[in-house]
Amino acid sequence: MKYDFSFLSVSAVGKAAEYARELFGEEIELRAGYRPFENGEPCVELISDENIICKDSFVIEQDGSHLIIRAQGIRGLIYGYSYFLRKCVFSSNKITLIKNISGSYSPDKKIRGHQCGYRTIPNTYDAWGPEEYFRFYRDIMAFGCNTCEHIPGGNKDEKNPLMKYHPLDVAVWASELADRLDMDVSCWYPNNDDEDEETALASRQKIFEAMPRIDAIFPPGGDPGEMDGDDFVKRCIKISKVLKTVKPDAQMWPSAQAPHSNITWPEDFLSEMNKLPDEIDGIITGPNHAFMMDDLRRKLPAKYPIRFYPDITHNVRCEYPVHFDRDDWHYALASTLSRESVNPRPTEFRLLHRLTRPYVVGSVSYSEGTNDDVNKAVWSDMDYFPDVSLTETLCDYSRFFIWQADASNIADGILGLEKNWEGDPAENPHIEHTLRIFESELEKAPSLMENWRFVLLLFRARCDALVHRRRRFELALIDEARSFASRGDFTSARAELMTDFDASYYEMRASLGQLADILFEQIGIQLDVENYHASGWERGATLDTIDLPVTDRAWLLNRFEASDAMSEGEREAFLTRVFNRNKVNKGEYYFSLAEHGFGVLGERQQGEFYIDYQGDRREVNNGSIPMCMLKAFDHYKFVCRLAGFEPDTDYKLRVTYKKTNNDMFNSFYIKANGIDIYRGKFFGGEKDEQFEREMLHERFTCAVYDLPASVFENGCIALEIGEEHVGVVLSEFKIYKAKEN
Repeated sequence: MKYDFSFLSVSAVGKAAEYARELFGEEIELRAGYRPFENGEPCVELISDENIICKDSFVIEQDGSHLIIRAQGIRGLIYGYSYFLRKCVFSSNKITLIKNISGSYSPDKKIRGHQCGYRTIPNTYDAWGPEEYFRFYRDIMAFGCNTCEHIPGGNKDEKNPLMKYHPLDVAVWASELADRLDMDVSCWYPNNDDEDEETALASRQKIFEAMPRIDAIFPPGGDPGEMDGDDFVKRCIKISKVLKTVKPDAQMWPSAQAPHSNITWPEDFLSEMNKLPDEIDGIITGPNHAFMMDDLRRKLPAKYPIRFYPDITHNVRCEYPVHFDRDDWHYALASTLSRESVNPRPTEFRLLHRLTRPYVVGSVSYSEGTNDDVNKAVWSDMDYFPDVSLTETLCDYSRFFIWQADASNIADGILGLEKNWEGDPAENPHIEHTLRIFESELEKAPSLMENWRFVLLLFRARCDALVHRRRRFELALIDEARSFASRGDFTSARAELMTDFDASYYEMRASLGQLADILFEQIGIQLDVENYHASGWERGATLDTIDLPVTDRAWLLNRFEASDAMSEGEREAFLTRVFNRNKVNKGEYYFSLAEHGFGVLGERQQGEFYIDYQGDRREVNNGSIPMCMLKAFDHYKFVCRLAGFEPDTDYKLRVTYKKTNNDMFNSFYIKANGIDIYRGKFFGGEKDEQFEREMLHERFTCAVYDLPASVFENGCIALEIGEEHVGVVLSEFKIYKAKEN
């Protein structure tokens, strides 16, 4: 049943309710174009009710078009009226509540928030002032947040052209604004490695005294920081004592994030925590964690709750890369959209939330701006309502934030954006369908261009479509060029590869710049370095990476250039090798992590491996590297199980590695069916100088090893490549017959 709340009146009982009525009135005016009336029907009553003990809870009583929202204070009242708005459809002056929302509501998790630090690194926050921060607080509270996290202790002298305020001044007025809404304030406050203890305590005390509200301090154990684990805990205890003299109710939450260089950090950290210091109130776990979450919960004394610091803002080279459970984001998308693009990942973060929620009392996400706006709402909604459906959350997101559009269509569009990142974009029909969803909504309501959240989603949809169209176009060129090359007609092959895009492609590319201008004006998001002052290409500067190669076209043309100085015979032989770079004969095998993924290897990689992704690095992916080398597996051990090799045949194994300076280690090894085929210093084996010179990027090298027939078992082989101290980084390998090659 639906209920008409058009031209509603709003009444208030209690001081907090009076303030809530003011805020609620602003929300109604924003969406409907008018302020609520003082008396009449339909009506929403806001009541401050001290009988509701938890300030994070609220109660809604509905009788037709009469609604009562009860909460202890301003926090709960904001949750209550926001929940009403999430279930309302706005059409011109008309307000329709889509269902009866009576009920008593309490959150599942105690801590629910997001980081919003004012510094040069974020892609948006550094362009904000008090108005934008206050709006941000209200927006995240609409999905149940009770915590914002600031960064008051960073480099005070670091500044960019967008920053209008001193970082400490922001910490002061931002915490005061949060206090108006009764929002908890957490501070991410790392240790400076060159700071002695006396200076560290004194500087923190000044900041603690200056900020009107502090509820928690979060010193990371690493990332950044290089203190030993035991010294880190001892320092946190001393900081906590200073904190509690200034803000008696504030809490100390250090993180179990470890410096990469300190292998004893976890044990040293636990040795101090097992002394049960009362100055520590809980522990945080996040990127570069010292322990897997279940391991931390098992080993950490039960006295200390765990707060999660989930990275919902990054896509590659991070704790939870796209498709973190299988790490198979296609290189064409990873290269062009990079580490911090607009990245709705609702189904993936629902999975992560379900995996981690039993271990934690809540979370404050790692965020660098508005690129992860959908993820914030999804994560927060699950922190409050753990069993909420994604469709419900995304429709709420649309009704609350993008009220000019059809909520169901926007929800489908958001889910479509996540589907766009499945598999090879050239083979993904969702991409064009998703774009049509947003384009059709814009046709129906041109005013959507005034809504930055819609424009942000449209920007991503067009980025995906641009990559999809470019990759399809270029793959067709490469297929035709290969056909020419197979007949020895390299002149025609080169000409084919140089074919330009049509006008429609360039029109869509130009539209990205136009949308970027609109978004910069509306929200301050920095989609490139030159025009919008992004701090770097991987910090959300999508326009700086969107044109990077997505096929081997640029590399093949680069190889043609390299052949220009050769004699005709040398040139033909060289280009034949180029076009046949990854070709294998029957009974041979070629593997590229970028081209094939882990699924073909017959065995899961164990532990927490890392993909050292190269494709969005402009100095690498500039035509000097083939696509097959863009993903580099980084871990202590790489394993695979393969078959199809011919009996009584000697083979060679050629592996492409990222270059390393780890010559001091002599525990690098390769095993075939449990038999050592090499053990010693990096990388051993024989050099294939021609292959390295002609086919590899300068950051990579290769080595060739003997695989005698005796190591195979009925045409099968299990390979293991590893090193126990620093691990090994590899991107591809080929197993080929020794005599034929």
